[in-house]
Amino acid sequence: MSIYLNADNKVIVQGITGREGLYHANRMNAYGTKVAGGVTPGKGGQTVDGFAVFDTVSEAKAKTGATTSVIFVPPPFAADAILEAANAGIELVVCITEGIPVHDMLKAVAALPPGVRLVGPNCPGLVSPGQALVGIMPGHVFQPGAVGLVSRSGTLTYEIVDLLTRAGIGQSTCVGIGGDPIIGTVFTDCLRAFEKDEHTRAVVIVGEIGGTDEEDAAKLIATREFTKPAVAFIGGRSAPEGKRMGHAGAIVSGGTGTAQAKVEAFGAVNVPVADSPAQIPALVERILAKAGRA
Repeated sequence: MSIYLNADNKVIVQGITGREGLYHANRMNAYGTKVAGGVTPGKGGQTVDGFAVFDTVSEAKAKTGATTSVIFVPPPFAADAILEAANAGIELVVCITEGIPVHDMLKAVAALPPGVRLVGPNCPGLVSPGQALVGIMPGHVFQPGAVGLVSRSGTLTYEIVDLLTRAGIGQSTCVGIGGDPIIGTVFTDCLRAFEKDEHTRAVVIVGEIGGTDEEDAAKLIATREFTKPAVAFIGGRSAPEGKRMGHAGAIVSGGTGTAQAKVEAFGAVNVPVADSPAQIPALVERILAKAGRA
């Protein structure tokens, strides 16, 4: 499945009658995303701010033709909401909810039907600038272009995209995969999708301490499954060992997940790693110029 959002994608909002769900439904709609309606069990048949409300995802999909769902459902029910969307035939499920129990996510990810892409949970969503925004990202900092971005951190995403935009470097698609220990889409999934995406010429990889996702991304690059130029940034370099910093998955323990290990992994496959977000636009300009001369 392509990682690029098309302006024709129809989106439903699970939890649309809640304050957060309705607020972001209106934001996405204002950006240009085709929000086709929402789902709140027991409130089907209502209309909120012009959005039709359905009792189930299956009903919403059948009546709207939606292929994408974004979830603003409280943590105890969010894993079930993910599976409801996936089993109803929704192709892209974006879960914004934070604080879902890890055990619930283990079961949900294991039960996902083939062909369904889950982004999140505990993520800001994704945006293809000028096309569509699904989630909570601040659309005004993005501008259309050819640089993809994948990040474990929402706030770093916004900061780095703003720096790129101010430098005149537009973006193809930006994906916030979330920082929880169990997520649906990881770096390697995004890199494979960006490799196939005709809109993307280069990619910015924004990692952080904890886990081995960044090292896995470096291994993928080493196999040449991903061949486009890339730059990276690793957050949390000053975090002491054994301390969780920010995200639930950002913890260094047992000698794994350190910032240095991730920097070295990218260095080994010739991916430059910025020391600060401010360095990223210049690094992107350099790799794009080099690729243009190749």
